Amino acid sequence: MKKLNTLFVALLIAGAASAQTWNFDKAHAKLGFGVTHLLVSEVEGNFKTFNASITSSKEDFSDAVIELTADVASINTDNEQRDGHLKSPDFFDAAKFATLTFKSTSFTKVDGKKYKLAGNLTLHGVTKPVELEVIVNTGIHPFNKKNVAGFKVTGKIKRADFGVGEKTPGAVVSDEVEIRSNVEFVKG
Repeated sequence: MKKLNTLFVALLIAGAASAQTWNFDKAHAKLGFGVTHLLVSEVEGNFKTFNASITSSKEDFSDAVIELTADVASINTDNEQRDGHLKSPDFFDAAKFATLTFKSTSFTKVDGKKYKLAGNLTLHGVTKPVELEVIVNTGIHPFNKKNVAGFKVTGKIKRADFGVGEKTPGAVVSDEVEIRSNVEFVKG
């Protein structure tokens, strides 16, 4: 029995040791979103300050754990007045809810380079499960010869689910928010 316990512990340690951390490449990353304004045009924005990490022991990332944090006050829509309004209690209330976070609960291969990413998004003090689509591209960096991976993440959330901009009608700013993120990682 003692040998069996020792073998079990050794297998757990070996499994944990084989998990690889992929380092976030900030120079090749963007966390963006889009909403419809007045039912006629789209306003795009992004978070200038964010960080992401991936840990995976499988080459196809099917066991990946993905985490992301973003500084809400870094929101940028290329309009200072709008950005200030978005940071206010009318929308994100960045002074009270300074960080948004995401932690994956599963990363499932659908077909080829396509995956489904499920996880918990915490925004404006509210945590909800979300599901996103991901396209993964991998390769070898031509200069440093390290493994690289690019993740194109898309999906939709409803701002009302998180209590963001509750007093603003959907005819002014759509309830549906499109998520668009491109992130590059280098194998540690």
